[in-house]
Amino acid sequence: MIDHQVRVHPSSDRLPREEQLAWKLAAVATATQDAPDLDPEAAAMAANRVIDNASVALASLRRHPVAVARAQALAHRATAGASVFGAAAGARVSPEWAAWANGTAVRELDFHDTFLAADYSHPGDNIPPLLAVAQHTGRSGADVLRGIVTAYEIQVALVKGICLHRHRIDHVAHLSAATACGLGALLRLDTATTYQAVQQAVHTTTATRQSRKGEISSWKAFAPAFAGKAAIEAVDRAMRGEGSPSPVYEGEDGFLAWMLDGPGASYTVTLPEPGEALRGILDTYTKEHSAEYQAQAVIDLARRLRERTGPLDEVRDIVLHTSHHTHQVIGSGSGDPQKYDPGASRETLDHSVPYIFAVALEDGVWHHERSYVPQRAQRPGTVELWKKISTVEDPEWTRRYHDPDPARRAFGGRAVITLTDGTVVEDELAVADAHPAGARPFDRAGYTAKFRTLAEGIATAGAQDRFLQAADRLPELDTPGLAALFPAVDTDAVAALDARLPKGLF
Repeated sequence: MIDHQVRVHPSSDRLPREEQLAWKLAAVATATQDAPDLDPEAAAMAANRVIDNASVALASLRRHPVAVARAQALAHRATAGASVFGAAAGARVSPEWAAWANGTAVRELDFHDTFLAADYSHPGDNIPPLLAVAQHTGRSGADVLRGIVTAYEIQVALVKGICLHRHRIDHVAHLSAATACGLGALLRLDTATTYQAVQQAVHTTTATRQSRKGEISSWKAFAPAFAGKAAIEAVDRAMRGEGSPSPVYEGEDGFLAWMLDGPGASYTVTLPEPGEALRGILDTYTKEHSAEYQAQAVIDLARRLRERTGPLDEVRDIVLHTSHHTHQVIGSGSGDPQKYDPGASRETLDHSVPYIFAVALEDGVWHHERSYVPQRAQRPGTVELWKKISTVEDPEWTRRYHDPDPARRAFGGRAVITLTDGTVVEDELAVADAHPAGARPFDRAGYTAKFRTLAEGIATAGAQDRFLQAADRLPELDTPGLAALFPAVDTDAVAALDARLPKGLF
């Protein structure tokens, strides 16, 4: 691996493009085209994430934001085009709109993969635009795999090296750069073209974190889909010879200088050297529960504690000692009253660790739909318990959150439950059970079981089987075979919802 130092340069420096971060990212994508084979473990994990994405996409098809995105996409039919989750088998739309619809479906339930380091991310958001462009341009499953592994490598490197959330910048700015690189690898573009696409994509997808603050709306699901759509459009313009704001990262009026640490900013981004295997995807992990990643271990901890707490009406208070990020983003340290509001949106509740801990402690299970319905959130006993839960930052948990050794990194916390008689019950959990270092790490069987569970009642057993067979053969699929990665569903049920949607422009 090579450490690249990235800092702000005045325009008078005329920083050569080969010394710019965007060029170095693009060069990784170019180098993958010459690699004879992908790392076998990385390729297998990429196939797992294709399964994971389809799982959560199917489970979200009847949710309103997903239906809206699907309706918008279906208004943009194209040849050759790309498939859309939930649409009729033969329906094909323009690839940027397929990325929009499928990206929204994948992200809606906050239930696919994650990577946390200096910043945070959901690198599975790269897969919908890559699949869409592969279908539209006649690429193969092997091309898709190369694009996925490349995109993950770039996103992991950026998330390790450059923190966005400290400056309240949404994490999709790193996603768009990764997707542009993944598309460059998939399409075998030259470095110069990919470089221009990266800069266009980053410039157009830099936004504030308000989409994940206060009253969280459906834009949380749309944001990564927008980044994927923007990356496709950036690649199209770059392929036609158009340039971009340059240097987008290092410029004196650029990303680092005005969005992040300022003119004195300096960052280290570590990238593989030419010929080195791309294994960044192996640092990432998926979710067993439909909630923000820092809540995964908290859910498992609550389930473990419920047998020791006794009657929950005897709880005086619960304090979760956790990392800075968990406390500030999904805990009471956010200062968001919405995180304690029984009438809050689902998007807000899945970013409220006090709510999540209360429900998991009461129910002993977590469900992607039932745990969030208004009747559940407004249950008087739940509301009473919920209000007794707070978080505090513990420097040790913050240190463990950022530990450079992935095997020691921790995303959980310690729960201290004080009962009305003064009894204290406490326990801690460093990582979720499904984490690679957890009690039950996800393997192919875990991904398959998650798919079967979430596809039940939406796709027939036969359709599920055909999808899983296609995912197993991903490296061997030709272009028509990629359509099998979109399981056939009960389109009548989906169409009935679509027919009730308000009309827009398209």
